[in-house]
Parts: sequence; structure tokens; C-alpha cells
Amino acid sequence: MKLFRKRRRSVQQQPRKNQWKCPRAADFANRDVEAGRSGMTAKLAVLTRVLTRWVGVLVGVALIGWTIAAGVRHAGPFFDRLLEIKEVTVEGLRRIDRQEIIDLVKLEPRTPLHRVSTADIKGRVESHPWIKRATVERVPLNELRIAVVERVPGAVVSTGKETVLVDEEGHVLAPRSLDEEELLPFLSGVDRKGLLRGDEDARRAILSGIELAKIVRATYEGPVRVNVADPANLIVSVGSTRFHFDEEGIGDQWNRFRQVKQAVRELDMVDGNGDGVNEVDLRYENRVIVRERG
Repeated sequence: MKLFRKRRRSVQQQPRKNQWKCPRAADFANRDVEAGRSGMTAKLAVLTRVLTRWVGVLVGVALIGWTIAAGVRHAGPFFDRLLEIKEVTVEGLRRIDRQEIIDLVKLEPRTPLHRVSTADIKGRVESHPWIKRATVERVPLNELRIAVVERVPGAVVSTGKETVLVDEEGHVLAPRSLDEEELLPFLSGVDRKGLLRGDEDARRAILSGIELAKIVRATYEGPVRVNVADPANLIVSVGSTRFHFDEEGIGDQWNRFRQVKQAVRELDMVDGNGDGVNEVDLRYENRVIVRERG
């Protein structure tokens, strides 16, 4: 019996590694790495193809835009010649000469139809004193058409220092030789400065005078003169007869006179042709006052 036995060297146990003991484990790990690399390569290839496609699209669009711009630049003169204005038609003229409108248009020679501003031309045409309204349109391929509405003379107005022509809206018209001026009513008592400024009071006085002249002329023939200096005493002269109106209710006042007109005529006081000056005052409600002056 041995007193001393040889001790076995103790083996220190280490933590067990989580590894397959199969010999093919390394191969599987290598395959995973290769698969990852192959997937990354495929993604890069797809991304490259997408980028290449978009770059091609952008280059194509740029080339198309450049081609169109170059075509338009070279085709511009051709279209300008194709759409060159060769005729200017002006419709609605009665008292105005066509050349006056052409001069206002200020159309340069060989101007293309698409390069004119219809709004600008409309404004220039309507600046003419006799033009009330104008429309301008392009008519393919070579016509510029202008249609105008002229102002209608409504009265001859005396301001004491001068005589001017106005339309039925009180707008001052440029002097013009008209045969019909002799048939227009003659208005006096209008403030000159107010008329030229277009003041509302002057305009209202003119409109009242024109309305009165139309009403009286429907009954009496001959020149009609209206003094509009006092709105509360508008005086209409026809022949040797003078009518006094208040600005308010002109139509009612005249209707009142027409109801008694026959009785007054039988008195031979209001016929418009007598030697004496007869006064008919219609300013008082429900009354017709007739006075005879020798």
C-alpha cells in the first residue's frame, strides 16, 4: 500500500462555447456572409438602374425642352408673318370718321395679331369724346375688329361765354358740324366751370333740361329753349310761351297741364304762335296758373 498516491491534475472546467461541433458549421457561416454580400450587391444594382433611368428621363426632358425652345425661337418670325394684321374693321360709326379711330389705335406696321393688347386699344378708343363704349377683338388670322357705340347729341349748352354740345347724359362732346344741331334743345344757365369739371349739379341741371325739352316737344313743334339756372324754377320757352317747372315731378306737372290744355287754348292764350308772351306756371300742386303779358 502506497502511502502517497499521485494526485491527478485537476482540469479546470471552462464555460462551454455555444458552437456546433459539426464540421460543416464553418461552411454555413461562410455561406451566410456570402448571401449578405450578394443581397447588398443586388440592391446596389437595382439602385443604380433606378438612378440611371431617372437621369435618362431628366436628360430627355431637358433635350425636349431645349428642342421646343429652339423651335419656337426659329418659328417665331414665321408665326408673326402668318398672323400679321392686314385689316382693321370699325363698326358702329355714324358721325365719326374711321381714320380718327385708326389714329387712336396707333397700330405699328406688320404688327402680329397675338401681340396687340385689346384692353389698351379699347381704352384709347374710348378716350374719344364721341365714343361711349368700344369692344375690341381679334379675328383669325389677320383681322382686328373694333365695334363702337357713339354718343348721341342731346342739347346745345350756353355757359354765357361759349356754346358746347353735350350728349343725353351730360357728357361734353367735341365741336362738330351737325345739321341736327338746329333741332336740339338750347340750354342756358349752366355753370361753365361745373360743366367742364363734370360736377353733379351741372350734370343734373342738363339732364333736367333735356328731359323737359323732350316732354314739351312731344306737344309743341319748333325750337325749345330751357333755362336751368334755378332748379326750383326751370323755364321752358316755346315760341311766345314760357312754362315754369319745379325740378321735382316734371312729368306730373306736364300731365296736369295737358288735362287743361284744351280749355286754355280756347282762351287763345297758349298756342306757341301768339304775339304776346304767355306764362304757364306749373310749380304749384294741383294748379295751372296762366298769365298773359302784353
